[in-house]
Amino acid sequence: MLQKREKVLLLRTFRGRTLRIVREHYLRPSVPCNSPLCPQPAACRNGRGPGGSEGDGKLLSSDVTHYMIPDWKVVQDYLEILEFPELKGIIFMQTACQTVQHQRGRRQYNKLRNLLKDARHDCILFANEFQQGCYRPRERGESMEKWQTRSIYNAAVWYYHHCQDKMPIVMVTEDEEAIQQYGSETEGVFVISFKNYLDNFWPDLKAAHELCESILQSRRERENESQESHGKEYPEHLPLEVLEAGIKSGRYTQGTLSVNKHRAQIEAFVRLQGASSKDSGLVSDILIHGMKARNRSIHGDVVVVELLPKNEWKGRTAALCENDSDDKVSGESPSEPMPTGRVVGILQKNWRDYVVTFPSREEVQSQGKNAQKILVTPWDYRIPKIRISTQQAEALQDFRVVVRIDSWEATSVYPNGHFVRVLGRIGDLEGEIATILVENSISVIPFSEAQMCEMPVNTPECPWKVSPEEERDRKDLRKTHLVFSIDPEGCEDVDDTLSVRTLNNGNLELGVHIADVTHFVAPDSYIDIEARTRATTYYLADRRYDMLPSVLSADLCSLLGGVDRYAVSVMWELDKTSYEIKKVWYGRTIVQSAYKLCYEAAQELLDGNFSIVNDIPEFRDLGEKSRQAKLEELVWAIGKLTDIARHVRAKRDRCGALELEGVEVRVQLDEKKNIHDLIPKQPLEVHETVAECMILANHWVAKKIWESFPHQALLRQHPPPHQEFFSELRECAKAKGFFIDTRSNKTLADSLDNANDPNDPIVNRLLRSMATQAMSNALYFSTGSFTEEEFHHYGLALDKYTHFTSPIRRYSDIIVHRLLMAAISKDKKMEIKEGLLSNKDLEELCRHINNRNRAAQNSQKQSTELFQCMYFKDKDPETEERCISDGVIYSIRTNGVLVFIPRFGIKGAAYLKNKDGLVISCGPDSCSEWKSGSLQRFQNKITSTTTGGEAVTFHLFDHVTVRISVQASRCHSDTIRLEIIRNKPYMMPDTDLFRQSSLLLKNDLVKEVTRSVEEAQLAQEVKVNVIQEDYQKYCQTKGRSLYTLLEEIRDLALLDVSNSYGV
Repeated sequence: MLQKREKVLLLRTFRGRTLRIVREHYLRPSVPCNSPLCPQPAACRNGRGPGGSEGDGKLLSSDVTHYMIPDWKVVQDYLEILEFPELKGIIFMQTACQTVQHQRGRRQYNKLRNLLKDARHDCILFANEFQQGCYRPRERGESMEKWQTRSIYNAAVWYYHHCQDKMPIVMVTEDEEAIQQYGSETEGVFVISFKNYLDNFWPDLKAAHELCESILQSRRERENESQESHGKEYPEHLPLEVLEAGIKSGRYTQGTLSVNKHRAQIEAFVRLQGASSKDSGLVSDILIHGMKARNRSIHGDVVVVELLPKNEWKGRTAALCENDSDDKVSGESPSEPMPTGRVVGILQKNWRDYVVTFPSREEVQSQGKNAQKILVTPWDYRIPKIRISTQQAEALQDFRVVVRIDSWEATSVYPNGHFVRVLGRIGDLEGEIATILVENSISVIPFSEAQMCEMPVNTPECPWKVSPEEERDRKDLRKTHLVFSIDPEGCEDVDDTLSVRTLNNGNLELGVHIADVTHFVAPDSYIDIEARTRATTYYLADRRYDMLPSVLSADLCSLLGGVDRYAVSVMWELDKTSYEIKKVWYGRTIVQSAYKLCYEAAQELLDGNFSIVNDIPEFRDLGEKSRQAKLEELVWAIGKLTDIARHVRAKRDRCGALELEGVEVRVQLDEKKNIHDLIPKQPLEVHETVAECMILANHWVAKKIWESFPHQALLRQHPPPHQEFFSELRECAKAKGFFIDTRSNKTLADSLDNANDPNDPIVNRLLRSMATQAMSNALYFSTGSFTEEEFHHYGLALDKYTHFTSPIRRYSDIIVHRLLMAAISKDKKMEIKEGLLSNKDLEELCRHINNRNRAAQNSQKQSTELFQCMYFKDKDPETEERCISDGVIYSIRTNGVLVFIPRFGIKGAAYLKNKDGLVISCGPDSCSEWKSGSLQRFQNKITSTTTGGEAVTFHLFDHVTVRISVQASRCHSDTIRLEIIRNKPYMMPDTDLFRQSSLLLKNDLVKEVTRSVEEAQLAQEVKVNVIQEDYQKYCQTKGRSLYTLLEEIRDLALLDVSNSYGV
């Protein structure tokens, strides 16, 4: 029998407003306890399956000596210790979890939720506030904190008796009064401090003790500081109710703080959010100039800003600085003042784990005698120095270390934090890769045993095969269709295959067949929850971290050649001459791919070079007659696919589809697996062929799922870019005599097509690259949250678009597959088996996937930059011929230029004025040297004039000779440094030209790199079984890996204009 109560909640909205909500609160006689000691598991409804209950179907381990219940304060302060897998039998009370949600924000609450879902951790959630025997209403005059502790203690006592007093329960709390009051009240329920708990139950868990001491020390420092300090370094933040009233009245504006990594101490911008920008009438972001005006807010925080008077507005700086790169710039003139403000409050702190470096011995000495308080420097330029308390500063000064920020008081110049763990040595490959992962909040822990237990078996002893039920329910294409894949060399996770054939009526049938991942990944299963958390496969330069275990990604879901596989297919009937679509069919199929082609082999066949057949495994054992017949069939299919793709592309071009320029650098290895060369990827027509077929499938699936579920379909939108971001593109094109019309995607595409310099093809590439930089990010969204006009994909010129074709490596595609299956069931008037996500839940999921996609893009970019630096680091720039290259100037700054190096696909800054104030000068031989003088910047050129009257001018798109070197950094990532050594193009020696041309024409390089020389030598000594053990342990692909499909390159090209202002 349910008992009804009323519960008053004070909730804070994302905009910072407080809402008072009265909810009906129903108490139940039983809720899932998820203990193996439960006397009535059926009544408690334990183990209802993953995702089906509050505890996600997990049961506590029976192999424990006690259950541990943390108080709300322990969950808040020590969550990272509770994440240790050694700590077992943890029961998180609903009261504690809700306190974390309301007091610590979404990021901390999501960490707790993920911990509870993770099958690797022996912990459960108990809904104590819905259990009749546990619920305790708050008494009059009782503080919220006391009520929370009392509720958790009463729930602990109930739980102990519920388990028939068979399992001791230890409640850990930081409340000394509670320890005194409850410590000996109930036999079998112990109440102790968290430090006592670790000392008595886990004395040998050294890492937990060190972390606990670090957190306690940080807390003591904060308490001492608040008692001792009287002088304010920063103004106090305004109370929440004042901020809410100010936002509502329009006096204040809210948005997300974005620090300019190139001038982190000076420039930050507040990105306006939603109604905030409409209400204020502002069209640009707000500049926050200086640390004082930033008022203790950190990059990523949601802040409230007060605009300064117009006479105090400032403009952006246009000078290059030490870590300047190719990040996009706004089109505003550098001297033009822009809206400027100061932070008056923080609505949401989005703090995360930060990788830092300890100061060197000399720097420690300069910080003072108190060696326990240390200022550490974050790897990310945008994060301020963090003060932590530790006695390990000297031991850790050569390592990358993870810290967390605890607080930033108004009395402190720097935020306070605590040490978490060591990642690796500075400069060591594994340490630097781990840094990139942590900085992007990417978790790559192994798949758990529970997740792997859900996987199908496919071994020589027990091979997987098509089931009779699936054979009956699916369309069988194995004998009727020539199905084949075209992928990068070495590809393991083959998501997609293609087919084309002539029908009896003379028309053509085009088929796109996608791996049926959802057959193996059930909604809310352990592996589904893990895939949802990862959201994507992360591709780094020397490895990839799969979204799904390899038994699926590289085997049973992968549409490999010569084996039966389940697929989800889209097949169109096309007019035999016009290729117009007559009808379309969607459904589940069984396919067997006849050929697993790489892009280069398919291109050779398309070009009529049939000698490549000897390199295609499927042709090797065929007789001459059979080989000829099959070759003709395959060549016809590739040719016909290409014809269809050209038609489809032309149709999109007429609507304004953009051909975007994204530089993808591939890394060539020598025989010892050391980096031998960096080579930009060369596009092939088959890339376009495959991409167009995938785009067509994505488009038609988007239309189908939207028609069936107009308010809860997952689509992908690409909003039109802000016109101000195109101003540099227009100015640069104007310098070459071209006019770029940016009013629509159609006019932009046409303008870029016409902006060709017959004497220099690099010009068009750079203009397309600038157009790409101006683009907004393409994002996933739920159709229930937007109007149909907002669905449009600007870059592809399509009214509706989604991602359907890569479910092995994108979780969005898994959701789309489920939607498509539900749409097919709906058409057949069948029951929809799987519950679909509501618009609200789908919107939340889209936010998460978009966030993880940005992390994947950033980590891929950062790892590529890491290996670019590794490539040049060991080379002497003065003597190594490969460090000298031709560069093209593509942007002018007040003290230098930005240069693109086509040879390596590198963009970077080249200074025309050095730190000593000397300017570049070029003599009669065009060689450069530094002399006293001055620089004068114009719209499309910059002139360097020496005191002796010698002048040299650099124009936009000038070719110059550049020396490439590496600027090493102890605290941050190394960067590529460019130096102009001649104001003339670089003329390569004939031998080098021949070598480069042959390499570029081969197109047989995958984007991968490897470990350093020492690690490569070590790897040669490792036995195969050890490698297999590592592979099994992580269930990941490491080492030689595939890289990416053209469609993904296209998406990666749509970089977010909002993430930095490198002026």
